[in-house]
Amino acid sequence: MDGLRVLARPEAEVPRRLKLQVAELQNHAWPGEISAEPVHDPALRPLSLLLLDGDRVLAALDVLSKPIVHAGRTYAASGLSTVVVDPALRGRGHGRRLVAAARAAVADGGADLGLFTCDRGLRGFYENAGWEPLPGAVLVGGTVEQPFPSDQEGFDKVVMAAFLTAHARRHRSDFPGSRIALHPGTVDRLW
Repeated sequence: MDGLRVLARPEAEVPRRLKLQVAELQNHAWPGEISAEPVHDPALRPLSLLLLDGDRVLAALDVLSKPIVHAGRTYAASGLSTVVVDPALRGRGHGRRLVAAARAAVADGGADLGLFTCDRGLRGFYENAGWEPLPGAVLVGGTVEQPFPSDQEGFDKVVMAAFLTAHARRHRSDFPGSRIALHPGTVDRLW
């Protein structure tokens, strides 16, 4: 056994000593944008997943969840947010291991489907962890009144998905090439 473990906790229940390490990793990836305090809208039921070696955080991410309606059908949806790996440890499989664990956590948590955006250059990374791209799909974040689409100018995003239940698999053809109304709000404008 390699001694690594995945800790899954609601964001607000992550021990402070670990949250400080996560904030340091996040601030390296997104300078000045992240704090050690909870960063996600509690209405999205943020679940933090940390890959730990003892008490050292090697990688971290959050899973956000909410119901969505697409093509007239309701789905329990979850997606990945704030995925980060210690820069000194990249290329060792830690990120892939955590993202694969997150996919399993999304499935175990009762989601019909997983949906999120990633930078185009990370598509293969997420595919290797069990996610699939949705060609031509656009996630529309923000709110109905203030939409925040993933295809806006200056973004180079790909929508990634996992169809986890029979309900989602039966209607998977509704998703590629479509605009998917995620609308997570103004705190997590796009997960």
